[in-house]
Amino acid sequence: MTTKRDYYEILGVKKSASLDDIKKAYRSLALQYHPDRVPAEKKKESEEKFKEISEAYAVLSDSQKRSLYDQYGHSGVDQRYTTEDIFRGTDFSSIFEDLAGGFGGSIFDSIFGDGGFELFGGGGRRSKRVRRGRDLEFEAEITLEEVNTGVEKVLNVPRYELCSTCKGSGEKPGSKKTTCSQCNGRGQVTVSSGFFHMTQTCPKCQGQGRIITAYCPSCNGQGRIKQARKIHVKIPAGIEHGSHLRIRGEGEEGQGGSGDLYVLVHVKPHSIFDRNGQDVLCEVSVPMAKAIMGGEATVPTLNGSVKMKVPKGTQGGRVFRLAGKGLPSVRSSSKGDELVKINVQTPENLTKEELRLIEQFAKSRGEEVDKVSSFADKIKKVFR
Repeated sequence: MTTKRDYYEILGVKKSASLDDIKKAYRSLALQYHPDRVPAEKKKESEEKFKEISEAYAVLSDSQKRSLYDQYGHSGVDQRYTTEDIFRGTDFSSIFEDLAGGFGGSIFDSIFGDGGFELFGGGGRRSKRVRRGRDLEFEAEITLEEVNTGVEKVLNVPRYELCSTCKGSGEKPGSKKTTCSQCNGRGQVTVSSGFFHMTQTCPKCQGQGRIITAYCPSCNGQGRIKQARKIHVKIPAGIEHGSHLRIRGEGEEGQGGSGDLYVLVHVKPHSIFDRNGQDVLCEVSVPMAKAIMGGEATVPTLNGSVKMKVPKGTQGGRVFRLAGKGLPSVRSSSKGDELVKINVQTPENLTKEELRLIEQFAKSRGEEVDKVSSFADKIKKVFR
């Protein structure tokens, strides 16, 4: 299995590089490795290099994908996005606008076409292929108790949906469209510049091939309207803080289908428990006498309080494990444990008689007890 190279290394930029720096680096490399600019025997090698730099640019030019990559590396991106998702929405064409209007779809289609998707909409009649809606990201905050049980959240998500009046066309119902004179209905125009044969969206009809003569009054020709929708999201038990859930088809609507909704899950800090993977950690205080003589302590868990045995002579700081009292796993039926740290409570405001008995106890064990006025200091000397 081939190990992927670091995206920043591929583009030759620092991890702190700005978006403009990333665009400049990609443009330079894309021109260098354009397959039409190399000898025939190096065309295949050039295409592979072109794929590599384009994938690096697609990730690093997108703030969400870049953040995942910076945190988790390639696995953070690959586990959440298909190859199509990585490239979807990436703006390649604007980088080459000064080269006769765009770095056309012809070269991208020839290299990436076997992946089953298009970056620029393809050539010829394919330019009018309808596109799916944009993906959205939303945040949901849950408690540790909800992590333990799983929960369903209702999110109020604002998104663009197809206009119900014009069905997304943007034209007034009953009106007629005229064929675009610039592209003759193809939706794209092709230009040449040196080695490049570039195809770009027709600027006159915006790739539609026809010109709208009367705009839809409901959406003012936009073809879509912003609406707030209640989306029910099932968050599985055991989910980690910072995880993304992908809800297919709940993004913005498009004539080619709806995009997806990505839900970023935040887990609130807990007042009692800390989390370490599937395990939870807490601290429990027990009286000094119980720590010495043994007994039971009441311990909070995510499913209610339980009784835990405290052995004789338990030292402060000792950690006990309650098996199966932790969090479930999102991948299996296993559960973590609860780790309980014992804090021994030192009594305060003891009477003279109680202090005398403690001194007597310490002396019986051969321990030296200084005559100190502070009770806290006395206890420290006895139980050091």
